[in-house]
Amino acid sequence: MLQRCCLFLWALLLAGSALAQDIGVVMLHGKWGRPSSMTQSVVHAIEWEDWPVVQPTMPWAESRLYDAAYPEALQQIAEAVKGLRAKGVKRVVVAGHSFGANAALAYASQGGDTDAVIIMAPGHNPRQSYESGATRAAVDQARAWVAAGKGADSLDFVDINQGRRRNLSARADVFLSYFDPEGLGNIPTSTTHIPRPLPLFWVIGTLDPLYPAGQAYAYDKAPPHPLSHYLVVEADHANTPEAAKDAIVAWLKTLAAQR
Repeated sequence: MLQRCCLFLWALLLAGSALAQDIGVVMLHGKWGRPSSMTQSVVHAIEWEDWPVVQPTMPWAESRLYDAAYPEALQQIAEAVKGLRAKGVKRVVVAGHSFGANAALAYASQGGDTDAVIIMAPGHNPRQSYESGATRAAVDQARAWVAAGKGADSLDFVDINQGRRRNLSARADVFLSYFDPEGLGNIPTSTTHIPRPLPLFWVIGTLDPLYPAGQAYAYDKAPPHPLSHYLVVEADHANTPEAAKDAIVAWLKTLAAQR
């Protein structure tokens, strides 16, 4: 009798483990941040469901500050996805907040391996920064240097993060990979170029600078999918993940239930 009970409990454990592997998430942090710096509550809510979360430290992190170009960042995301696939995860979701959301879209736009994308308060707008004059001189100089074969030279620039400014330096070609107004960092362009319909969960706060632009800014440009959803929450840029965590988990459960 005891043996049968143990076997039953073991079967339940295996079933729970298999269910847990239905979803895995690669969570990308924002500019000058670190893993979980503003997404901790979302990560905890996802992990509470026994879904694995991988949180790479990206090139725009406080500890790195553009030490690798955007294509290398996308490769880093690909490696994180590959790691979850190797563990048997059936559906891998790439999620991000602020600059991390920008990267999730860039990754999807390049045909990256993902089953769904979660966008929380997308940030980093190189076109707006260039058109406003904030990065125009640096971008123009970087373009000239790269064209002249001097992409490895160090370029000084001002980085802007939700109104905050920092004086930084990076290789000219690395800087250009993030700040080219028509490059990988352009959110509407990335969304337009997603090559196939993917479930897309997009959440924006009412106090976020991008909120007035609405769905037409980029969300509507994605290939439509029946599971895609645009959510507005009462929050500012930094607090959007916290405000949306329950809705995100509910959406992931819907995704996990798809067969």
